[in-house]
Amino acid sequence: MPLDDDDSRPPHSLEAARRAEPPRGLPDADFAERIRTLAGVDEDGLGPGGDFLPSAATAPLPPDGSASPQDSYWSISRRPLTSLVFSLPLVLAYEGGVLVLGRGSPRNGADVWLRTLLDSLGFGQYFLLPVLTILGLLAWHHVEHDRWRFSPGVLAGMAGESVLWAAVLLGIARLQDRLWPLATAAGEGLLARLVAFCGAGLYEEVLFRLLLLPAVTWVAARLGAGPLAAAGWGVVGSSLLFSWAHYVGPLGDAFDPYSFTFRFLAGVFFAILFEARGFGIAAGSHAAYDILVGLGP
Repeated sequence: MPLDDDDSRPPHSLEAARRAEPPRGLPDADFAERIRTLAGVDEDGLGPGGDFLPSAATAPLPPDGSASPQDSYWSISRRPLTSLVFSLPLVLAYEGGVLVLGRGSPRNGADVWLRTLLDSLGFGQYFLLPVLTILGLLAWHHVEHDRWRFSPGVLAGMAGESVLWAAVLLGIARLQDRLWPLATAAGEGLLARLVAFCGAGLYEEVLFRLLLLPAVTWVAARLGAGPLAAAGWGVVGSSLLFSWAHYVGPLGDAFDPYSFTFRFLAGVFFAILFEARGFGIAAGSHAAYDILVGLGP
């Protein structure tokens, strides 16, 4: 409710105070200080004990009174909690599909490597990897101090956006195929391929973007690279590892420089998506691309 010069009563809620217009004759800076006083925070958003309070009083409000940028599709879709909810169908489809097909069926390479690492550490429980993936995204969301909510409408938008980015990458693949023809691997059964595509979208993004990308960036920064250079090394290094991983192990492809080049470019593509749009969009786009290529003509 508006604050008038003749009304010194506090507003009924902090949200109402944020949306109130400054009293006539009261400068904007003084009005903002009055709101912070009501919220119990200083100008840096710190409470009495020095703790950061990500409250409504510290969040910027657009002049027109519309929703803040924090409530936009682009912001909500990047949140780890939204990414988790959006990625859950991939978790269920892959893990459930492997159980239906049998644990001896071919598995995604990133899944095998992550489980091998856990086994070497003495953690061989079958469902530990998906549980750790879920807990990791929840912990990330907590550290980011994001709101614990998501929108079904945003999830639908993320599905459409993932298909769009998959189509962009498919166009790049078609262009390279005209320049450098790529060999196509023999297909398996439809269910096995769909399960594999979901596993690639999920666990390859967990390994190469969620884990290795920040790890390589951190190492580059520790070696003296600036922020921009360290980020670049993270993208390039994780993308090289992503491409190389497709030729490792008994189920790996025979090395081919042309397919290696495209997979490196795809790694760069997904790394940029991860940084700009979050884990959910990167995983969804990866799975959608594999499905378009694997089931398309």
